[in-house]
Amino acid sequence: MVFFPVVILKLAYWLLCQLLPSSCHRAARKFSNHGFLLKSPASFKTQIFSNGSKFSLDAKSSESSDTAASACDISAALLRSGSLFPYFMLVAFEAGGIIRALLLLLCSPILPLLHFEGRLRLMIFVTFCGLRVNNVESVARAVMPKFFLEDLSEQAYDALASARGGKFIVTAMPRVVVEWFLKDYLSIEMVTGTELHRISGQYFSGLVSSPGLAALIHRWRTDVSLRCSGSHPGDPIFMHLCVEEPVKRNVTTTTASTNATLLPRDKYPKPLIFHDGRLAFLPTPPSMLAMFMFMPLGLILAIFRLSIGIFLPYKLSILLAAMSGLKIRAKGFHNMAIRSSTAGDPARGGVLYVCTHRTLLDPIFLTTCMARSLTAVTYSLSRFSEIISPILTVRLTRDTTRDSKTMRRLLSEGDLVICPEGTTCREPYLLRFSSLFAELAHDIVPVAVNAEVTMFYGTTARGLKCLDPVFFLMNPRPAYYVNQLGRIPREMTCEGGRSRHEVANGIQKRLADALGFECTDLTRRDKYMMLAGNEGIVKEPTKRKLFEAHTTF
Repeated sequence: MVFFPVVILKLAYWLLCQLLPSSCHRAARKFSNHGFLLKSPASFKTQIFSNGSKFSLDAKSSESSDTAASACDISAALLRSGSLFPYFMLVAFEAGGIIRALLLLLCSPILPLLHFEGRLRLMIFVTFCGLRVNNVESVARAVMPKFFLEDLSEQAYDALASARGGKFIVTAMPRVVVEWFLKDYLSIEMVTGTELHRISGQYFSGLVSSPGLAALIHRWRTDVSLRCSGSHPGDPIFMHLCVEEPVKRNVTTTTASTNATLLPRDKYPKPLIFHDGRLAFLPTPPSMLAMFMFMPLGLILAIFRLSIGIFLPYKLSILLAAMSGLKIRAKGFHNMAIRSSTAGDPARGGVLYVCTHRTLLDPIFLTTCMARSLTAVTYSLSRFSEIISPILTVRLTRDTTRDSKTMRRLLSEGDLVICPEGTTCREPYLLRFSSLFAELAHDIVPVAVNAEVTMFYGTTARGLKCLDPVFFLMNPRPAYYVNQLGRIPREMTCEGGRSRHEVANGIQKRLADALGFECTDLTRRDKYMMLAGNEGIVKEPTKRKLFEAHTTF
């Protein structure tokens, strides 16, 4: 019996939205709010709704300000996809784990049956219930900017960037998810979004904090308003910030639809160098369904690829790896004129191979391409990765004197591989090279290394590093590019009168040119302080910590 009155009210609401002029649209929204949604009347002076989220505008405070500003809804205007689901899925997967991500995916068929506010509340509850506040803030800082930038509409960004005065964002997305990106990358002065309820300030309850999906906006006059054209009837209401209020002035509209072009990398507000998280794709419902269906096979592939790399000869392992979908592109190895550690003058020591650092598997793929074993030095390596490594690995201590003695000893025993960046970087940039290696070896060979993935990243700053090789090898068709550039001429080394810093910078530039990358002055510490808030020192996790983190990767 209760079903029919609700249906009648919804039909009446739809007729009001379709037939009445835009000047009556707010009345229709108010009817919706106090009709079948059963919410108490709001105490704000003026209520305006955008994409189901509501906020109030204090006209007096706006009239008292002379500062021009632009208003924008991130999901409806700035983002090309216009969908909120992938960003909730990113938080669910990266901060909550695979089980929470699966629950959110199971809710996706229900979401189209709900009104906007119902969809939002359901996604918030499934995504945030029980999550630690600091984990979500870490994901918002380390994971979300990459996906926001790659989904940013070029037309909308240009319109927002051209606006004079201050800028503020109004969005139905949780403020904790978008605020860091908007302020750090787009220089937004104020972000107004959905506030989430917290328990003891440390955990999210999954509920929306009072005043619900409402937010107060004041201080500025709006000079430019961006909206997505051609969407549901709620979108034009956002334009009333500029049109209906007498204190508003010029209006600019933009279309953030599938026809809009994505913002090219060279127009990013700031370079995207560091980011974290395991997912390498935008997690829409179809793509996440494909990922969950592939994961059992991916785990089998990872175990198979690890096993052949550990137990089988190089040539046979390369053949079987290629049959499993792992692509290796080697270049520069046909010329074997580079002296091996057993040839020439033993007093000169072994050859030092200087590699760019993309994953923990860089030295292993180099030894596979050379078909002979090398020793690798690293600044931090988990015990599990050290055990399963098919080559000898030696840890450095970050003590210059001790590390120098260790590397000299290893070079006297044979050839050595080092990644002077000290940490991995996913984007086409090279971090600053440590200059320690430059004065230790007579024969230095740069090796340009790059890795490509389609589903999972094989590196992490926040998760379990011992799983890095597993996630890389779980990709359907991962690829490795290894280019041996040849020995550095004597006049370009310390023997030729160059300082160790000049040698390191010269090798960095040569490797960057070979890969088409850019050189930076950023270091390992910069990366980990930005992404994880620590120095990046690997500590062996206790059994309790492993149990707590088994679903957070």
